Amino acid sequence: MAQPRTLQLLQAAIAHHQAGRGAQAEALYGQVRTADPRNFDAFHLSGFLALQQKRIQNAITLLEQAARLNPRSALCLLRLGHAYRSVGRIAECRSAVERAVAADPKCADAHFLLGEMVGKRDGMAAAIPHFRRVTELQPDAADAWANLGVALAQTAHADEALSCFDRALALDPANAQALTGRALALQSLHRPTEAVAVYDEVLRRYPQHHEARSARLLARHYVDDVSAEALFAEHVEFGAQLPPARSADEFKNDPSPDRRLRVAFLSPDLRAHSVAYFLQPLLAHLDPEQFEIVLYHDHARVDAMSARLRAHARVWREFAGQSDAAVAATIAADAPDILIDLAGHTGFNRLPLLARRLAPVQVTYLGYPDTTGVPAMDYRFVDAISDPPGEADCRATEQLVRFAPTAWAYAPPVDAPPVAEGRASGARVTFGCFNNFSKVSDATLRLWSDVLAAVPGSQLVLKSQGLDDPAQQPRLHARFAAAGIDPQRVRLLGRTSGIAEHLACYAQIDVALDTFPYHGTTTTCEALWMGVPVVSLVGDRHMARVGASLLRAVGREDCIAATPADYVKIAQTQSNLIGYFDRKALREAVRASVLLDHAAQAQRFGEALRVCWQTWCTKRHADRADACVSAKT
Repeated sequence: MAQPRTLQLLQAAIAHHQAGRGAQAEALYGQVRTADPRNFDAFHLSGFLALQQKRIQNAITLLEQAARLNPRSALCLLRLGHAYRSVGRIAECRSAVERAVAADPKCADAHFLLGEMVGKRDGMAAAIPHFRRVTELQPDAADAWANLGVALAQTAHADEALSCFDRALALDPANAQALTGRALALQSLHRPTEAVAVYDEVLRRYPQHHEARSARLLARHYVDDVSAEALFAEHVEFGAQLPPARSADEFKNDPSPDRRLRVAFLSPDLRAHSVAYFLQPLLAHLDPEQFEIVLYHDHARVDAMSARLRAHARVWREFAGQSDAAVAATIAADAPDILIDLAGHTGFNRLPLLARRLAPVQVTYLGYPDTTGVPAMDYRFVDAISDPPGEADCRATEQLVRFAPTAWAYAPPVDAPPVAEGRASGARVTFGCFNNFSKVSDATLRLWSDVLAAVPGSQLVLKSQGLDDPAQQPRLHARFAAAGIDPQRVRLLGRTSGIAEHLACYAQIDVALDTFPYHGTTTTCEALWMGVPVVSLVGDRHMARVGASLLRAVGREDCIAATPADYVKIAQTQSNLIGYFDRKALREAVRASVLLDHAAQAQRFGEALRVCWQTWCTKRHADRADACVSAKT
């Protein structure tokens, strides 16, 4: 028990603390700690004061001692967790908060923080029980409902997530996380126009909300009435909102043009994801004598594909849950010569961080079908079909590098099933599309309506996340009917359990129909690999020209349509080939194409990287020469 004098000092310290007189409070807390080294309150409260004053290392030392003195204080453990989190000690944060929850299962704040930690390291599915518990303990807390909504939205529970966001906004109409989350949920429900409207509301309230602005740009690609010029202007506006970047000339990397280069890739998708299927063959064939590979994985999920990618890297780092400051410090220490962004404006991107410039040369590739708008992004790797010289250069803030005949190197899944046998002549024609249904614009549906009308008795099979959800059926059927498609001619399939099961579904369709204006990429490659021809309509921007690039790469120029009328005619022609078309021959054409010539594609990719690097070196040497001349004069 504290002595009367010690108790008086502690009470006086608390009074100063509550009144905001930190220096006086800390002096008295220190006297108590000296007089009574086992006084839990003195260590706990002085640690809390240090945390409030952002003296984090002092806070950790004091709170650790307090936790040793009283390991059952949930509040102390929670504050210790916050201190650990602020310096990036995520594992220790999680351990401390787990102990806090064990000490007091009704501590809502501990469940909240534990949900965040678990979500960042183990995935949002693991976080849901903790966020749900917070809503039970604090049903009037808007942030609790918003966090639960985020977790649900990222685990294919978009309908329930939408309800959570609505609940949060009823409690706090200006809650930025709930507004942004609601837009993301609408995107997951394939309602991009509504999502854009919500993002607009976020930005009206919070003009500097870069996450919402970035997510809005992605959503705008799914809306079919946005001109290429308007979309480019919006990307430029995004870049104009960013702080000035560090100059490329400030980096101390050795400017030798032909030396071995350290090339780093930053992505949340170094896992079983479309990006990985195009990246892995390049990494497997890049010359290790020319390039040292560094992989930065920025997602909680680490899987078998992650292991395959990691095998090609000299350095592998996981950034999930880390602050921008921590990520920037790590990359600075690694000192890559070239940093390649694979996300663009897709989810979990680090564009505001890349905008500061983290390497002498920065490149964006693969993950996003457009310019980033980021001034510090130097290059974007494409091809001459997806981005024709002249017109495309005017709609990119990066310098476009057309490094290969097609910008992709496709690696078919190792467990892909054999090509299905072709169907008998005279069978009912089945068209299909397995693209993300958000890409199925109203223009696409009208085009498909014309295709179905041109081939009497034909049907359409669509496969995408959530399409098998009964709650979505009325809205989907209404869209079909509005486009002139009888819903009875459409079969809807949801996600399957694995990639082999997904690819096996291509046996159900005769001809794949690409979306417009946002083409498929992985789905087009998958369809071709499974022996199914793909019909694609060429447009005026990268995302509307990907299909042309891929089809030309495999020798199927006959399936590239220049006009909607051509699209219908080509689809009709392909449908007439049922019973004669050799699916196995199409797979062999893909196998023999540039898409699967991984060694050559990797060589071209490496040569492009080398040119980008040499450009920086030339400028660096020129700047040094100018500096020497200036010094002499």
